[in-house]
Amino acid sequence: MKKILTTMLAVAFVAVASSALAAPPAEVVLPAKQGDVHFNHKAHQAKGCKNCHGEKVSKIELDKDKAHKLCIDCHKEKAAGPTKCPDCHKK
Repeated sequence: MKKILTTMLAVAFVAVASSALAAPPAEVVLPAKQGDVHFNHKAHQAKGCKNCHGEKVSKIELDKDKAHKLCIDCHKEKAAGPTKCPDCHKK
């Protein structure tokens, strides 16, 4: 019984560790009514993960309002990047 439990724990540990180490996508496509947004994730990684993901770096669930606040506010603050609708939304 101990061998089975030890094996199960080892498999669970490897599964969690490998998913945490998985490389993030280079591009993320966010579907939107006004046209999909192609987010260059690789270009933003140099800015630091915690800026967007917070302390617990994990996948972000974005809705329209959250995406606009996070992205547009940052671009305006940094005076860099797109801030107008057609700059991000491509049909």
